[in-house]
Amino acid sequence: MRIIDITIFVVYIVGIVLFGSSFYRKNKTPAAFTLGNKNIPTWVISMSIFATFVSSISYLALPGQAYQSNWNAFVFSLSIPIASLIAVKFFVPLYRSINSPSAYTYLELRFGPWAKTYVSIMYLLTQLMRTGTILFLLALTLNVILGWSIVTVIIITGLSVMIYSLLGGIQAVVWTDAIQGIILIAGALLCAGLILFSMPEGPGQLFRIAADSNKFSLGSLKLELTQSTFWVVLIYGMFINLQNFGIDQNYIQRYMTASSDREAKKSAMYGGLLYVPVSLLFLFIGTSLFSYYSAYPGMLPSDIQADRVFPFFIINKLPVGLTGLLIASVFAAGMSTISTSVNSTATVILNDYFKKSLKGENTEKKSMRILYISSFLFSLISILIAIAMINVQSALETWWKLASIFSGGMLGLFLLGYLVKKANNVAALIGVIAGILVIGWMSLSPIFFTGGNLQKFASPFHSYLSIVFGTTVIFIIGFIIGYIINHITKK
Repeated sequence: MRIIDITIFVVYIVGIVLFGSSFYRKNKTPAAFTLGNKNIPTWVISMSIFATFVSSISYLALPGQAYQSNWNAFVFSLSIPIASLIAVKFFVPLYRSINSPSAYTYLELRFGPWAKTYVSIMYLLTQLMRTGTILFLLALTLNVILGWSIVTVIIITGLSVMIYSLLGGIQAVVWTDAIQGIILIAGALLCAGLILFSMPEGPGQLFRIAADSNKFSLGSLKLELTQSTFWVVLIYGMFINLQNFGIDQNYIQRYMTASSDREAKKSAMYGGLLYVPVSLLFLFIGTSLFSYYSAYPGMLPSDIQADRVFPFFIINKLPVGLTGLLIASVFAAGMSTISTSVNSTATVILNDYFKKSLKGENTEKKSMRILYISSFLFSLISILIAIAMINVQSALETWWKLASIFSGGMLGLFLLGYLVKKANNVAALIGVIAGILVIGWMSLSPIFFTGGNLQKFASPFHSYLSIVFGTTVIFIIGFIIGYIINHITKK
């Protein structure tokens, strides 16, 4: 990278930290730290919800998927409008009526402390793993591009996000999210336009090459549950996005920062819908790169991995200045996700584990101390996880899968409580145990049951369906047990 590109990137990082930290004066109370005193503009909340959807993983993985295969991943985005409508109709009013910064207060009210504790612990573990992964991938990207030390980049990035998230609270998070969202969209648009008009025979050639290679396909329409078909990805997207909108603290906390129910609904709808065209843009970049390097054979190393093609193009083909902007865009996607996790986990820790025990004088000061310490410790542990991933990725990948198994029960528990009024805490607990067993079997059996007679015990279904089957089992078992208990009680 040239000096001007490095300068643009460094100025971006420093600017974001200084801008986010500038909210410190407005961030002296727990209400300001967690909810921004409920006076944040709707468009900013919408951009923050959108930025929460996008991470550096999406920014690099979606183009890589489209380059390697087709637009099957876009089917996931097609489920978002449906999930957004459900959120606006049911979830936003529910959480606004409870009026708690924590998403998991509802489960405590519905099923008791065990439900809140189970879901909040799984949320915290998942966020730690997610944040550590993103920090590692960001550092790996700069290591490939500039040769900078992975450990150094992880520490600097983690501390930078921690500083403005800790000092500025939710206001810093959503405002920097909004800026970072604009930057990543602008960077992607510029890159897509440049590729489109760099084809030797003009833009039409890009579409011809892609169409001839079936790159615009959304996947097979066959009713198969073993492959990543159109229907499997659509159903998977529905369940994942219902989990995002219905039980994920990162999203629900955004609903609570809005000034009114009406503005909260608008934020949820617009933030979700914005991801649809932007994900299409990422996929278009991947397809464009396929056509571009097909039209210019020999320019791309033959052994390069699909998810490295976009970074390779950024470094080797973008003009001076634009390379720095695109690298900043990748970091914008990652930093927005990390800052969201820092603030949301601190909010959960305060409200779900300490708030009830805080009594007497100086309650606000004690609360702020907990929020600051939680933000610091979460950031520190995430940095350590990211550093550990350098040498022990396989072990951490296994733990990520285990954490996903346990967190897979969150949506089923929420839907059971929301839709089945007769389900009590016993029915919910039995349902969750059954759902976790199903998810565990679907996720881990292909790893452990390999070869010989053991292979017949492995799950034949696509891994995307783990959350679908697990959620369904929790709901059905909880419903049946609840009905039986109510029937016996009435007798």
